[in-house]
Order: sequence, then C-alpha cells, then structure tokens
Amino acid sequence: MDHDRKEARKRLLCELVEDPLYVPMKEKELAVFLQTAKEEREALKAVLDELLAEGKLEITKRGRYRKPEAQYVTGVFIGNPRGFGFVEAEGREEDLFIPESFVNGAFPGDTVQAALLPGRRGKRQEAEIVRILERSRSQIVGTYQKNNTFGFVLPDDTRITADIFVPQERSKGAVSGHKVVVEITDYGGAGKNPEGRITEILGHVNDPGVDILSVVKGYDLPLEFPERVLHQAERAGMAVTDADMAGRLDLRDVDMVTIDGEDAKDLDDAVSLSMEGDVYCLGVHIADVANYVQENSALDREAKKRGTSVYLVDRVIPMLPHALSNGICSLNAGEDRLALSCIMKLDQGGQMLDYKIAETVIHVNRRMSYTDVRKILEDNDEALTTQYRELVPMFEQMARLAAILRKKRKQRGSIDFDFPETKIILSPSGEPVEIRPYERNMATKLIEDFMLLANETVAQHFHWQEMPFLYRTHDNPDPEKIRTLAAFIRNFGYSLKLAGNDIHPKELQKLLGRIDGTPQEALISRLTLRSMKQARYTTENTGHFGLASSFYCHFTSPIRRYPDLQIHRIIKDQLRGRLEQGRISHYEGILPEVAKHSSQMERRADEAERETEKLKKAVFMEKHIGETFEGVISGITGWGVYVELENTVEGMIRAADLPGDFFYYDEENYEMVGERTGKRYKLGEKLTVQVKETDRRNRTVDFCIPQEA
Repeated sequence: MDHDRKEARKRLLCELVEDPLYVPMKEKELAVFLQTAKEEREALKAVLDELLAEGKLEITKRGRYRKPEAQYVTGVFIGNPRGFGFVEAEGREEDLFIPESFVNGAFPGDTVQAALLPGRRGKRQEAEIVRILERSRSQIVGTYQKNNTFGFVLPDDTRITADIFVPQERSKGAVSGHKVVVEITDYGGAGKNPEGRITEILGHVNDPGVDILSVVKGYDLPLEFPERVLHQAERAGMAVTDADMAGRLDLRDVDMVTIDGEDAKDLDDAVSLSMEGDVYCLGVHIADVANYVQENSALDREAKKRGTSVYLVDRVIPMLPHALSNGICSLNAGEDRLALSCIMKLDQGGQMLDYKIAETVIHVNRRMSYTDVRKILEDNDEALTTQYRELVPMFEQMARLAAILRKKRKQRGSIDFDFPETKIILSPSGEPVEIRPYERNMATKLIEDFMLLANETVAQHFHWQEMPFLYRTHDNPDPEKIRTLAAFIRNFGYSLKLAGNDIHPKELQKLLGRIDGTPQEALISRLTLRSMKQARYTTENTGHFGLASSFYCHFTSPIRRYPDLQIHRIIKDQLRGRLEQGRISHYEGILPEVAKHSSQMERRADEAERETEKLKKAVFMEKHIGETFEGVISGITGWGVYVELENTVEGMIRAADLPGDFFYYDEENYEMVGERTGKRYKLGEKLTVQVKETDRRNRTVDFCIPQEA
C-alpha cells in the first residue's frame, strides 16, 4: 500500500473510533464496514498494527479495536535483575518505570507498548507493558538443570528473571551443569514459564573457555565468516598493481610510520609530518578498505551486519576477515598500500591553514610501537634513538605539534579522560592471573591527537558541503547523573558549577585537571565518564559534547568500524565527481539505517566487552574470599553500597549486611543512612571491605564490612 493511501486509511479508522455512535468491532467486522476487498485485508491489518503501535487504537481482551482509554508510549524494554524495568522511548527525556507486576512477560530489548499509569515511583512516571510489538531475541544462553522428566535453563542474562522450561525430548541430551543455547518456542505469560528447545550444547560450566563462549553466544556475536565472504576476501587480497595506483596521489617517497601496540595486527592508520618553514604539514593516512569491500557485496553485507570488531578479554571478533584486516588492508611497513589521506597544514598555534583529502598510494617506512616511541621521546633511550635516527626528528616535531593541538582542545573545553584502562592477564587455560592498569602514554596520546584532528577536518568538510554523511555525535549529559556526580565529588572537596540543568564540558575538564595525580583520579574520571551519555552515529550534525567540537565523525578505522567504511565511500564518490543526485538520494536512503544499526552494534560490543571483564574479575576475586581491601564507595542504591577497589574491581555490600543498624537510602543526598544511629555512608568515602562471596553466573562480587572495622 502506498504511503498516501495508508495515511488516508489511518485517518478514516481514527475518525471511525472517535464517532460517538461507533461500536467496537473486530478486524473482520471493520473490513466489512469499510467495504474492504478480500485481497486488501493484509493491508488493513498492517494499518491496524501501525495504529496500535502508535497508541491511536487499542485492542480489548476480546480482540476488539477501540479508542485508547490510556496514554501509550512505544519503546524498548530495559530489564533489571530485581524484576522491574524501564521503557526507553525516543523523544522522552526520562525512561518509564515498569514495576515487576506490570512487566507482563517482556524480555530485555523487546520493543513494547506501555500504558502510562497514574502516580509515580520516585521521580519517574510509572507504566504497564500492554503489548509486545517485537521480540529482541529468540535464543538465550544459560545453564541447564535436569529433573526426572524435564529440565530448566537458568539464563545467563540475570535481567531475564524466569527460567526456561525444556521438555526432556527437546533437551538434546544435556545434563545438569551444561552451558546451552535454548531457542524460545513459547514466551509464556501470567504464571507460566517460557518454554524452549536446546539447539546447542557449549560445554560444561567448568570447561576452559566455555565462560567467554557463553557471553559470545549470549550476545549473538558471529564467530565464523560465511564461506562466500572468506572467498571474496581471499580474492580481494592481491598485491597492489599499477592499475590500482592509477589516478592516485603518489606519496611513496614521503616518510611515514605506523604507531600501534606491540600485539596489533590490523594497522589501519599511518602518520607523516614535515615542516614547510614554520608550517606543520601533517598527513593522516587511512587504509582504503572501500577499494576492496565493494558496496552490497557479500563482504560488505557481513561487515554491515557486524558493525564493529569486538575486543573481548581473550579474543578479537573482527568485522572483516583476516585476509583483508591483517593483509592487503593493513598498512604493513615496506609494502605499497592504497589509502585515503587527510593532509593538513597548521601554523605554530595549531590553526588550520589548508587541508586536502585525497586517494593516495603510500609506503610505510617503519612499524613503530607506542613503547618504543615513548622511550625515544621521554627516556631518550640511546639504543632506540640510534636505531631510528632518521625518524627521530619527525617524532620530536610530532610531539611538539601534538602538545599544541592538545592545548588548543583544552582551551575550548574538550574533556580528556586520562585514566588507566583495565588489562586482565589470562593463563593459557583462561584463568585470570592478574588485573593491572593499561596506561596511556605520550605516544598513544600523540596518535589520538592526530586522529581526532583528521576526524574533525573530514566532518567539517562534509558539513559545509551539505552532503549526506555519517557524524559521530554526543549529547549533553543527563542532569540527574551530573547532580549525582556533583554529590559524589563533594566528599573529596571538589565542586561543579552548573547552569540550571546544563553543564559546559569545560567544567568537567576543570574537574579532571584538579584531580590529576591524586589517588582518586581513576575513580572520579571513570564515574565522570559514566555520567555522560553514549556517543552515537547520526545523519544530522549536532556536535560532540565530550570533545567540545561542532564537527566530528569516524574516518580513521575502516578495518574495524563500519561507519568509517561508509564514510570512505562517500569521500571517494565526491573525489571522483560521482556524488550527483542519484548517489545523493542513495545515501540519503541508506544512511539513517546504517547510523542506527551501527550504534546498536557498538552498544552490543561494549556490553559484551564489559560482561567478559566482569566475569573474569569475579573469577579472579574467588581466590581472595575472606581477604580485606581498601576501596571507595562508587555508588549507592536502595539495595546496597557499591565499592570500587584500586584494581578496578567493583562489588556491592548489600544493605542487609551493613552492620549495627537498619540502613535506608536517602535518595535526595545519595547516602545510605542508619535509622537509629544516623551513621551515613557517602559517595566517595573510603572503606575497608572484606570479600564475602563471588558469583560467576551473575558476574558479581559481594563485599561486607570486616568485624574488626
């Protein structure tokens, strides 16, 4: 049905149910009433479903359509292990709160219709889920428990609070303790558990590697590439030929290097720097992946589906096959490679004088590591300085330019989260043996500075060209989270200047500057990051709060991020004069979905990465049950106090385990308060805790207060 016809029918149906003489009808009666031909019944059903989703109609328990008696909101259900949940709806400033008794069988991630309820819980509007419009998952990973004639699967995702019933004939021979994948055949309902059949047995819960594999399967991360995709990658991975280089800017005589971690295999960016008098000529050269991954090919469809590479504790799940990502698309030293280059000229103040974006052919001189570049620049390492003597002047110029760019970004308010990331060291069998910080150094920051500048330059170029494009945008933080952060840092003697409900990124930057070098730097930095919204991909350029930038995109990593690959295609079309109305309309049609899907896949990857870290941290802390540690209170909720240790492990002291009193949560002051004694636990307070227990399934660590404390 065409759009105008569908809209006309929607208006007619809405007018019909608003007629005071209207009697609620079933779908078949409506069809007759509207004199709808038999062959158009499906079209009518589609219109009715759309009106239901929009909340303009509702359906009674007897299956009759009528004008809604309640206000409806459509959104995504976010479950909580405690049974309640939230509905995240586009366009609403705050999520709806769904009490446990009103979840009505929704699973986390389901698209649902919720009816607003009178009254509120705390500061949130309450609602009841009345209709599930689209299920987010048909398979669940969990632990099988066998009974005599049937079994149950306990979901790994603790937000799914119902166990999955499995008839014995559908158990695939699983035994208690097996990690399994179960396909949902019936989602259950009031008083009835969901039902399913086991499709895959991953192994026993204690088998090496099964824990991470369970996370991989639980997030539906694709481990293997289809044969057709692998064959395309192998055929594409041929050496660069003269025909490939035709029409490209030849930069093979320009000195350039890659600077990456020692264990990196996919090298998708190289940098060059030279001086023209007092002018810096900086080149950021990115692998031309689009040359090898043709739009709508099997390779492209698989890359789009994956959206991003996923970096788990024990493995990388790549977006592209290794034949490309570690082969012809990797900017290996000593080999000709095709690239897209952003060549920028800057003055001594870091001001952009000119830039050029071009298809190029390059030849990387040396592969450098962050460690070696840091040793050359910071430690003046004699052996390395001698080994790379022809490149040392360029490294020194890079360090000077990077410092200029960083100072310039700082002046505008860009936030730099300079805290150590967690690196979990595993034994060959997958057991965590050490948790240590993964420090950023001068060399890592230098590359970040140059990549940021290239991303901003490309985004600004296409913004002013008014061409269809994919931007990386970051909205202002949620006011409630900023108020929580302000309450937290007050306990350390810091403050934030708020303008009503808004905050300028410069205020957060100042905070990070004040805590620089202090014992609480890592914790406050991490909680500041948590208080901010998640960046996403959009077709509209609304700016990037965290970078205090009006223009930003992802251009520099097409091997591991699909939006970068999509941007490269747009750039190449423009450079070749092909960005005419037909191609513009094509990109306008596909980019909104690319932006939405890529943002979803990025979120999935982030969640999977966090879950594997939480899992290994819980396993690591098993060996320390009964031991005491120093920590800082990092969060307070109605059910307990969260404490973060120096090694970044976070655990909870349940409210019932706080000694000496009955404690309640003072929501206004973000404190846990003793009812009789008045004792208070505050955000940011130092605390000595004892490891009480750990839970691999829930990926949690429980603390308690030691008796002597």
